[in-house]
Amino acid sequence: MVKNNPKILAIVQARMGSSRLPGKVLENINDHSMISILLSRLSKAKKIHQIILATSDKSKDFKLIEHVHSLGYRSYAGDEEDVLSRFMEAAEFYNGDVIVRITGDCPLVCPDLVDEIIKKFLEGSTQYASNVSPPSFPDGLDVEVFSKASLRLAAKNAKNNFDREHVTPFIRNHFSKNLINLNNSEDFSHLRWTVDEPEDLEVIRNIFNHFAPDIFFKWKDVLSLYNENPKLFKANTSIARNEGAHMSNGQKMWKRAKRVIPGGTMLLSKRPELFLPDKWPAYYKSAKGCFIEDLDGKKYTDVSIMGIGTNILGYGDHQVDAAVLEAIKNGNMSTLNCNEEVILAEKLVEMHPWADMVRFARSGGEANAIAIRIARASSGKDNVAVCGYHGWHDWYLSVNLGDKKGLDGHLLPGLEPNGVPRNLQSTVHPFDYGNFSALEKIVTDKNIGTIKMEVSRSTKPDIAFLKKVRKLADDKNIILIFDECTSGFRQSFGGIHLLTGVNPDIAMFGKAMGNGYAVTAVVGRQEIMEAAQSSFISSTFWTERIGSVAALKSLEVMEKTKSWETITYQGNKIKKNWQKLADKNELTINQWGLPSLAGFTFKSRHALEYKTLISQEMLKKGFLAGNSIYVSVAHTDKILEGYFEVLSDIFSLVKECEDGRDIFNLLDSPVCHEGFKRLN
Repeated sequence: MVKNNPKILAIVQARMGSSRLPGKVLENINDHSMISILLSRLSKAKKIHQIILATSDKSKDFKLIEHVHSLGYRSYAGDEEDVLSRFMEAAEFYNGDVIVRITGDCPLVCPDLVDEIIKKFLEGSTQYASNVSPPSFPDGLDVEVFSKASLRLAAKNAKNNFDREHVTPFIRNHFSKNLINLNNSEDFSHLRWTVDEPEDLEVIRNIFNHFAPDIFFKWKDVLSLYNENPKLFKANTSIARNEGAHMSNGQKMWKRAKRVIPGGTMLLSKRPELFLPDKWPAYYKSAKGCFIEDLDGKKYTDVSIMGIGTNILGYGDHQVDAAVLEAIKNGNMSTLNCNEEVILAEKLVEMHPWADMVRFARSGGEANAIAIRIARASSGKDNVAVCGYHGWHDWYLSVNLGDKKGLDGHLLPGLEPNGVPRNLQSTVHPFDYGNFSALEKIVTDKNIGTIKMEVSRSTKPDIAFLKKVRKLADDKNIILIFDECTSGFRQSFGGIHLLTGVNPDIAMFGKAMGNGYAVTAVVGRQEIMEAAQSSFISSTFWTERIGSVAALKSLEVMEKTKSWETITYQGNKIKKNWQKLADKNELTINQWGLPSLAGFTFKSRHALEYKTLISQEMLKKGFLAGNSIYVSVAHTDKILEGYFEVLSDIFSLVKECEDGRDIFNLLDSPVCHEGFKRLN
């Protein structure tokens, strides 16, 4: 209850840094900013004594504050994330006794509704009144009224981030038996008149365009317009009410990303849909060792793909980072070349005695394309036989021009060759690892000039097979390329081929070589590598300094710590423990990959559902996980013990599902994707 003649303070919550539609409150609607329309409409409420803007104290919100001041309203700037404390401080600063909470994304706020709910609050014996508990008005007409005493109680006692961000959940829960709610005679809560997404803004603009220049029309006028012309409201009908309240900041950012970045991200393997659709954190704030903090400040242990295998030494190795920072201080680029690339080339040749020369790039796909260009220039032949995954460039995807499933057995199924020139068809021919007779036939029938393959990915290297391939290449004067962008430095100091006694003519290295910094290398015999000078292969940022410096320091740390031995040991232990869990629960799993690139798949028609379940349940316990681990030296025994403790319970759930329990009743999100799939 409140004192007689209380000061009624309307606090409008708004900021420029909206996670789904940044800057939305200053978006133009018929020559008015959205916030000015909201404040103008709200000012018509007769029972409000003062209206203020509550925004953040970040510099990005200074423009909003200045704009609101120019309109004649006051403001308070507080914590960006802790909105509850921001409200409390604003209420204290402006001496409000009764608080009316309005969010800045509701330009159709109705002053009559505001007055009616304030009236109910003042007349009732309550600390909270609203029209949202439960909602029956269109989303965008939300009004909450509460006492400063209840706000003070919430500010002092609310602990979780959700309560601090959304201001009133703690109040509603604490006073749940004594709430007042204004209910409409008909439920219109499915209608969406708020602004969180670009589609929402389109609908709001349609509404104000219709009524222009009037901005003070009633909410029932908008309802009549909806009944007369529903097409004006169609754009946002697929968005759920209060969807954002139940989305992490990472998921909100992912939704934004898909609007402006085709596919949402530059790397297919980082799509949240491959792990836990609608729930995966998606973006990180910081990473160190094998720990990640997401955009919501939640901390996770990464027992998943560790930057897609880029960080053998763990995230943010202090020695590598220090070397990079020193390089930045001295300048990353100039008209002259950096000497570190020469030293790095010499180091790679020293590690691979069969090789003489090196070219550098910044991504695995580039390195693969460079290697193919050099091999074709040297051999004088266009046709290539391939085994394994070798990137996204035209030469590789051309396999799927004749058969869209030609590359399905080479890591990523469903790769579309759209945009690849049709005249590249039949220049690249896939063969399966270990199938020498198939390779021999391709070489005989297709005038092959280059054989390009991974030494190992899903299985350990088959030395007998590799020796046959080497002999075939020698006999037919074919250039043999080993793609070690993924396998390099994981089981030996350099390429894994060093353990087989089989040497290629060209090899590529990447991913782990720079411990998270962009650098890849094409290493080869001089007589072949010299062909690079007969073809134009050149790029500005292949000469930047950071990649070479990071690689040199990474190699130094690897050599000193024998990192490949650590991650191989831990990887073998992980594989044994997976098998123990499977045996204990009478489940069948197929294991694959090098020890430090280990993975498993349940032998079940619900394999993808079980993979989704693992990601879901592990996430709840603070782990980023799936059915594979890219091991780093940061994965200590203690970390892996915690991982297996949680995973043990999930294997038990899988067993229950195999025995008849419905897996779909356990999933909180859609099933994860497998391979390439177009995103909407």
